[in-house]
Amino acid sequence: MTDRNQLLFDRAKTVIPGGVNSPVRAFRAVGGTPRFVQRAQGAYFWDANGQRYIDYIGSWGPMILGHGHPAVVEAVQKALLDGFSFGAPTEREVELAQAIIDLVPSLEMVRLVSSGTEAGMSAIRLARGATGRKTIIKFEGCYHGHADSLLVKAGSGLATFGNPTSAGVPPEVVQHTLVLEYNNVEQIEAAFAEHGADIACVMIEPIAGNMNFVRASVPFVKRIRELCTQHGALFVFDEVMTGFRVGLGSAQGVYARLIPGFEPDMTVMGKVIGGGMPLAAFGGKRAVMEQLAPLGPVYQAGTLSGNPVATACGLATLKEIQKPGFFEALSAKTRSLVDGLKAAATAEGVPFSTDSEGGMFGFFLMPELPQNYATVMKTDGSKFNTLFHGLLDRGIYIAPALYEAGFVSAAHTDEDIATTVAAAREVFKQLA
Repeated sequence: MTDRNQLLFDRAKTVIPGGVNSPVRAFRAVGGTPRFVQRAQGAYFWDANGQRYIDYIGSWGPMILGHGHPAVVEAVQKALLDGFSFGAPTEREVELAQAIIDLVPSLEMVRLVSSGTEAGMSAIRLARGATGRKTIIKFEGCYHGHADSLLVKAGSGLATFGNPTSAGVPPEVVQHTLVLEYNNVEQIEAAFAEHGADIACVMIEPIAGNMNFVRASVPFVKRIRELCTQHGALFVFDEVMTGFRVGLGSAQGVYARLIPGFEPDMTVMGKVIGGGMPLAAFGGKRAVMEQLAPLGPVYQAGTLSGNPVATACGLATLKEIQKPGFFEALSAKTRSLVDGLKAAATAEGVPFSTDSEGGMFGFFLMPELPQNYATVMKTDGSKFNTLFHGLLDRGIYIAPALYEAGFVSAAHTDEDIATTVAAAREVFKQLA
């Protein structure tokens, strides 16, 4: 039988660098041929060969309702009839901004954009403009988009400035970016002690989804909040993945329950707020957001920002996830999946640790959950690749890289989860 996935990949490589439009899709980390998706519905997608897979990527997070939810499809179809794009304000973008603000107490104003990268780089520019400072702090293993100043790895010592991780990024572009170890309180304290007067913002993924699934500890988040307040820096929560995915109040809602009165100063969002369409946002308190053009001196613009079709998709998605019991049911499904995987691995003697929040999960082929990027890097890549392909051969699609989180949707059924766990146990037998 002809493998249409391979034929399409070979064709793609002649016209698209690497044959893909986002690197992880190329399967370079795990080997093999990428699956070219032909269609998707509910918790499943079908590849170019007509093979069905249970989908635990969900477009890397946005498809919290599953693919093709009827209410979302209806909203998008109706919006399409009104027009694709206008380059002018619409009522729906006001409604979406209000819906986000209503659900996230730390937000008083938001600006809609088209991608998480755009939102992240705009938030940093705004933080610098609002504070009049240059230095930003990020943490190794956290990904905030491919803006130049964020493609940076840790420097050679404690609280040193980082080095570019991509060709095309001059060292002088990242000279004001400090890269610290995730969950290391001592390092963040040292950084503020040395550079506090020039730190514009600290940006963090509160639950990192690009080193698989690693939570920021409560003491770590609490201390960053204290230091930012003390030194006049802005604390930026990158919730592109976690926003409305881990709970209705997003990750900051989770931390607010654990740290009384906690709020970040700014928030970056994407994925779920667009329901699968290209849409993201950044927001914060009114005094900060009013520094943006046309009100203030910080410039940011975008032709497709607040796209009328994307906002319709996002609004319909947010409406559905606010229904009573939605997140309780989603969290229970996700927990059932990770508990089942843990039990299957343990039964076969395979080291395994796992965690989840809402509809987001991660696992590691190691006995304890890692707390930082350096520990994540100790994961056995060859064993993960065996697990990935073993599941793929059995119709289960997880992230094709061991550094990526996974996602459960409302469309996944108990049968889907049971099928996944049974398939995983068969593969764990090979890893024991």
